[in-house]
Amino acid sequence: MQVICVTEIKYTCLIANKSSYMVFLPAVLIAAGIAFVSLWENPQMPRMIQASDKVMHGVAYALLAISLMAAWIKTHSHFRLYQSPVVILLAVTAYGGVIEVLQRCCTLTRTAEMADLRADFIGAFIGILLVLLIYYIIQTFHNPSSHRE
Repeated sequence: MQVICVTEIKYTCLIANKSSYMVFLPAVLIAAGIAFVSLWENPQMPRMIQASDKVMHGVAYALLAISLMAAWIKTHSHFRLYQSPVVILLAVTAYGGVIEVLQRCCTLTRTAEMADLRADFIGAFIGILLVLLIYYIIQTFHNPSSHRE
């Protein structure tokens, strides 16, 4: 696929190949899975799932944040540690909020809970911290003399 970008000064050509978008596929699949499970009308959930609902929220949204952070790092050559995690944390938390609203408005057996949104936020926050820790370790051992911004 070829996209032509027109500016006032010059014409540039940007070739976007499918592989650059494929890094976001895990995040899209995780987000779709979260939506499916969250909006699935099943009034008889197993007791184990009910007991660990907040843990499951945290894990699901941690995985979503991790996949988005990994894709963001891979696709952005100027990864900014002070911007990207905040944007991803806000986006993942907003997605959790949308899911909670949809549960309230569009399902009969599911309810919206502020505690679920808190678990989503905490999970995303922990996922982002894990990625940043791994990123820092890799950058430190790979190139100890210089650190990326």
